[in-house]
Amino acid sequence: MKKSLPITTLFVDVGGVLLTNGWDHLARKRAAKHFKLNWSEMDERHRLVFETHEEGKLSFEEYLGWVVFFEKRPFTRIQFRDFMFAQSKPYPKMLGLVAQLKAQHGLKIVVVSNESREINAHRIRTFRLDQLVDAFISSCFVGMRKPDIEIFRLALDLAQTAPERAVFIDNTPMFVQIAERLGMRSIHHVDYESTRAKFTSLGLQTNDAT
Repeated sequence: MKKSLPITTLFVDVGGVLLTNGWDHLARKRAAKHFKLNWSEMDERHRLVFETHEEGKLSFEEYLGWVVFFEKRPFTRIQFRDFMFAQSKPYPKMLGLVAQLKAQHGLKIVVVSNESREINAHRIRTFRLDQLVDAFISSCFVGMRKPDIEIFRLALDLAQTAPERAVFIDNTPMFVQIAERLGMRSIHHVDYESTRAKFTSLGLQTNDAT
């Protein structure tokens, strides 16, 4: 039996893995309720522009203009932006686990995520992700989004990592399957306990204190 190559790089999603989702349908529903917006109208307008926005081809101000401020509102753009940013919360156990893996096994940590530039910057700054992550392959930086297979190939190229030496972790099953087809070992993240156990099965043990 062919021996598995040692793992050198962890490719990790942010929303749903390290942090809560930044601006998903639940967050948008909360915003619609809080600001008394027509949810179906807001959601439809969001769906028309969000891919372009996450690919960095539509600015944050343009996104707000098309989705919320296409008519006069009794609240400001700053108030709405602050509400959007406040939806992001950390998953301390997962952040601690990835930090341990990096420290104990010398792994490169590379984010592969679909996020708009402003929310991405807020999350990196607020949760100090730049102190943990070596590189950010964010959709807003590279002009493509998962499930485009080219963003996975780009991540491998920029990390200078062979697929056989990488682990990809994401909470979306399709994205995990794409990584596996490229030859990466992958983890469908459901919760901290099962993910930690899967890392252990891959030979990436961590200390108990997290």
